[in-house]
Amino acid sequence: MKYKSTFQKIMWNTSFISFVGIVVFFVLYHFTKLGVLYSLGITALTIFYHFAIRLLIGEFVVIKLKVNKADYRHKWFQQTEWEKKLYKTLKVKKWKANMPTYSPDEFDIKKHSMEEIVQATCQSEIVHELNVVVSFVPLLFALVFDSFFVFLITSLAAACFDLVFVIMQRFNRPRLVRMIKYEEKMR
Repeated sequence: MKYKSTFQKIMWNTSFISFVGIVVFFVLYHFTKLGVLYSLGITALTIFYHFAIRLLIGEFVVIKLKVNKADYRHKWFQQTEWEKKLYKTLKVKKWKANMPTYSPDEFDIKKHSMEEIVQATCQSEIVHELNVVVSFVPLLFALVFDSFFVFLITSLAAACFDLVFVIMQRFNRPRLVRMIKYEEKMR
């Protein structure tokens, strides 16, 4: 059986619990017409969307597209000068180690070559960039459920959450690439 990180368990459990919440709250609302149950149903729906879509995108990119074969030398994956300044301002080096990792095995130097790890950073970056984009889909829920600002706030929060991981991958990659070049020199 494949090892699941704590972060994976949280993602899957939150998706499941919020799905159950959608069903329970909307069924109870149907019978009672209590507005609070309707609000809780919408909250559960939003939570479910934000967690489930991230799981789906991650699985799709990893399994179907096999993006872990991404070419880290491609311009898209190169850190720019303005990014270096931004990362210094954000003090990424100080907080990045405290962030959770969905698949720690992907970044394990005992199991993977440095090149595979760098490719995993590209894969992770793509997943989180796609997640930023789909974070704003719930704004469409506002057409059905109203509460535009609630959906806007949750969408912005979710997008910022994923941007943090994009920043981490882009911050780490140049150092890892330097390690690849060093290894190549030593051969």
